[in-house]
Amino acid sequence: MSTYFSRIIKAGDRQREFNFRQVSQDNEVRYHVDVPDDRGIRVYFQMTRTSDGGWKAATDKLPAWITSTEELLSTTIQEELHQLRA
Repeated sequence: MSTYFSRIIKAGDRQREFNFRQVSQDNEVRYHVDVPDDRGIRVYFQMTRTSDGGWKAATDKLPAWITSTEELLSTTIQEELHQLRA
């Protein structure tokens, strides 16, 4: 199953459109996320589920404006999952 959604989230000093695509593989759910940087170049990364049910970026090599919004990105994914189950 693959689910796609987008959200406008303030990251750094501006509003940015984050695109989320759910991918299930080997009984593991993760999200592929992409967002344009200030020059319009897309930054791609993955979010994986943590042991406490939240979501975390699968890499540490991300711009600070993304890592500073990681908690909000996790909440966004959790809210989307809740809506899908309702």
